[in-house]
Amino acid sequence: MRRILTLATAILLLAPAVPASAAARVIVLPGATSAEGITAAGGGTYYTGDLIAGTIFREDVKRGTAERFIEAPPGAMAAGVDLDRRHDLLFVAGGKAGKAYVYNVRTKAKVADFTFGDAQTSYVNDVAVTPQGAWFTDSYHPQLFFVPVVAGVLGAPRTLPLSGPGAGGSPDTFFMNDVIATPSGDTLLVAATTPGKVYKINPVTGASAEIEGVNAPGVASLVLEGHRLWAVQLDDKITRWCLDGDLGRGTANGTITDPLFDQPVSAAKIGDRLAVVNSHIFSGYPPTSPTYEVLLVGA
Repeated sequence: MRRILTLATAILLLAPAVPASAAARVIVLPGATSAEGITAAGGGTYYTGDLIAGTIFREDVKRGTAERFIEAPPGAMAAGVDLDRRHDLLFVAGGKAGKAYVYNVRTKAKVADFTFGDAQTSYVNDVAVTPQGAWFTDSYHPQLFFVPVVAGVLGAPRTLPLSGPGAGGSPDTFFMNDVIATPSGDTLLVAATTPGKVYKINPVTGASAEIEGVNAPGVASLVLEGHRLWAVQLDDKITRWCLDGDLGRGTANGTITDPLFDQPVSAAKIGDRLAVVNSHIFSGYPPTSPTYEVLLVGA
């Protein structure tokens, strides 16, 4: 729910919690029926997905505007989204029925339609683009799905079974939500909403380990910048963490709150701010909020 930048320096400055201003800029998604994933596209532009309708919106932070950008096929959903900027490919986790989609943002055309896992029980919740391809989570099964990308060409998908604590507990229980990656793609991080934990995943073996010290109840998505981690939580806050050298342990580094938060579900970092998606998910399913919006808050 995606989100990775490289720090110019390895020095981390610990800062106290700074509540975001109640006057945070609000960008309303026109005609949205829900909202979930967000990904930055560069130049103050980002894309956001309508969970239920599958519509892709394009926002301009500098102008504070949003437009309907890609109208999804009937029945399509848009949970997590992430952009392969090298090839202008937008990867979309399609939620129910193990679905995922890929759109070309230059032409707005759908270039791929995948069905992963068990079409009856798999829920493809989020996606992270790496230099090697795109990784997708399955919220109800201990596995990730991978689509390789070579010179802009999509390869055949494969499934990576997970082991260790990141594989979750009892079968058919909602567990994994977001997935992000280090810039090299050598390490994946997944957010587990129900226990409020974050796990490291080896993308070759599927072995996992809990990031010790990070406790983020209701965590829905993650933002990673160097060794700084933001955990977007459904309880109307975003917690900040400083991770150690191997990303194995985290230390609390403050909390971002805002009275305009309403079940924030994902975020993208743009400069010194976070663009945060309000899901209003607790209003029901489908959600019943009259508007869905992105809030700009200090990171």
